[in-house]
This record gives sequence, C-alpha cells and structure tokens, in this order.
Amino acid sequence: MPDTQETRQRCAGCGIALQFERPDLPGYVPESARSRDSVICQRCFRIKNYNDASTVAIDQDDFLRMLGGIASTDSLVVHIVDLFDFEGSIISGLQRFVGNNPVLLVVNKIDLLPKVTNWNRLRNWVQKQARLNGLKVADVVLCSARRKIGFDKVVERVAELRGHRDVYVVGATNVGKSTLINRLIADYSDLNRELTVSRYPGTTLDAIRIPLDDGKSIIDTPGIVYRSRLSEIVPRESLNAVMPEKPLKPLTYQLNAGQTIFLGGLVRFDFVEGERQSFTIYVSSALPVHRTKRERADELYAAHRGELLSPPSREALDDMPPWTRHSLRLPKHAELDIFVSGMGWIQANGKTGALVDIYAPKGVKVLLRDSML
Repeated sequence: MPDTQETRQRCAGCGIALQFERPDLPGYVPESARSRDSVICQRCFRIKNYNDASTVAIDQDDFLRMLGGIASTDSLVVHIVDLFDFEGSIISGLQRFVGNNPVLLVVNKIDLLPKVTNWNRLRNWVQKQARLNGLKVADVVLCSARRKIGFDKVVERVAELRGHRDVYVVGATNVGKSTLINRLIADYSDLNRELTVSRYPGTTLDAIRIPLDDGKSIIDTPGIVYRSRLSEIVPRESLNAVMPEKPLKPLTYQLNAGQTIFLGGLVRFDFVEGERQSFTIYVSSALPVHRTKRERADELYAAHRGELLSPPSREALDDMPPWTRHSLRLPKHAELDIFVSGMGWIQANGKTGALVDIYAPKGVKVLLRDSML
C-alpha cells in the first residue's frame, strides 16, 4: 500500500497503523468511520460496542526491539503485573532492557483478595518475588484499577519518580495496563481519548505515544503474550470462568492421600502422599471444583470431560494442548502455594510435607512458591 497520510494514521484505541483496503487485516477502517475526529479500527470498534475481538498476532521481534530501546532513553518504566497471576505476568529479564531507568512496580487487581489480607505482608511478599525474578524496583504500589483502590498512590509515585521524563508502561496481556493508562491520561493530560480496554489478549497492537501537558509522553507498549498462562490458551468462551472479576472465595478441603480435585476440565490436582491435611484453593468462583478418589479420576475424566468437568467443552478440550504431569514435593514446615499460571493457586496448609501431582495443559507454568497469604 502507498505510504500516504491515511496509512500513517494510527488507531486511537490500540495504536495499530490504520489501513483502508483489507478488512481481513489489522488496522482496517471502513469508509463510514474515516471522517471521525478520533478514528479507531474496526477491531477496536467491535471490542468497545460488542465485546468481540478477532485474534491478531503481534510480531514479538518488533516488540523486543521496542523494549530494547528503553535503555537508551531517560525514562520512568512502569511495570504492571497481575497479582492474581504474579509469576505469569512479570516480565522475566526486564532489567536488561530498561538499563539504569527506575522501575515502578504496579501490582494490580488487589480487589480480588480477601478483605482480611495483611497488606504489609503482601507488599513484602511482592518485593521478595520481584527480587527472585531479577527485578530491581524503585517502589511497589498495590492497587486496583477497576475499583479505584490505591490509584492516587500510583499517580503520586509516578509524579515523584518521573520528574521531567517520559513514562514507558510495560506488562503482559490482560494485567489491566490500558485501564491504568486511561486513569493516568485523565490526571496528566487534557487529551480527549481512551485506549481500548478488553478482556482479550493483545488488545494494544503497537506502541501508543500519549502526549502530556509538560511536553513529555506516556508510551503504552503492546502486552506480551505469554503462552505459559492458562488464560492465554483457553477458548475465548471460557475466559470468564478462568479470569475472576469478583473477590476470590477460598475453598478449603481436608484431604487424605489418594484424593483428586478437578478444576473444571482444565487442571487436575492429586494428593499422592502425606498425612491428612487441608488445601485452600484460590480460583475464580465461576470455575467448578469437583473432588473424587484418585483411583477413579482417570475414569471420571474420560467419561465427563467437557460436561461435569467443564469448562471448556469437550470439543474445545480436544483443541487444547494435552496435559503434562508436574510432581511437586512439599517439604515439612514450609508455607507454600502451588501456582498454576493463569488459573490461580492452591495453598498447602499442613506443613507436614506432601507429594502432589498437578496435571495442566502442556506449556502452562506450574511451580511452588512462598505462600502469598
């Protein structure tokens, strides 16, 4: 396509270069929408008005080149992570991309945790996990963009740390990045626009530079798609069951060795060895939990996958990666979570030691970590 003024325009919602000829490609704008003051692509229009989105892949090489350029700038880097999926949404190796620029770690979705949460303990936990991931942070701010909790503190720390610099905002998909940026725009700029906000991965398709009143900019980068998160590989119709929008309601089970818990049709937890003890499950309340004997688990799954054990449907399960078994040894006296990226975690309460098996789709990150709560 010729390099005209039209083709150089960018979508006000997702940042992709607009184009006017191919409806099947990213950035398409129909004739009827071209004269609007703030032009958005057809995909963003469908997200905003119909909560529908097509799947568009982002060139990861382009993204890494974009991220790699931050080190040569004088900027504040705001790294947004999802508290519900902390290990799945933190950018591994971010430190080597940002150089000497300060990093503000914004931990979103704290509204999902129980009201009795010890916030000082949680903050200490976040700082420790950040260090374990090789990230040096200037500060940590806990917030909920959706509920407007702690956002005044985010704005305050951004102002204090950035001085007279640009602000790069980075994060994985679906961590609430665009929601937070829209709040920053409202505080720092008179610009009358909003980024496209969606539950679907990859809503922001290119870097979006938002001018601020002091002549600097907020640069919103595309969300990194980590296929190691269950939320990235489940069928779209199952996202509402996997990604919680309401506070988590912990489910505690007293288990004997030889019992199994199915989390929908997506993940299986086997208590293989150990004394009778309790396990507390932190997942979306829309995800059905089913307990059975381990000796019956294979038969139950074969007969009821996609039905009693759902979501997703049997047809959708057939399209997902096969399960991989993760055998985890829980040492005595340790306070640990069994973390499944994109689904939540299971807190081991017994401290008496145990052997557990987790079956999850191949490639999904499963690990042991210090208990969050």
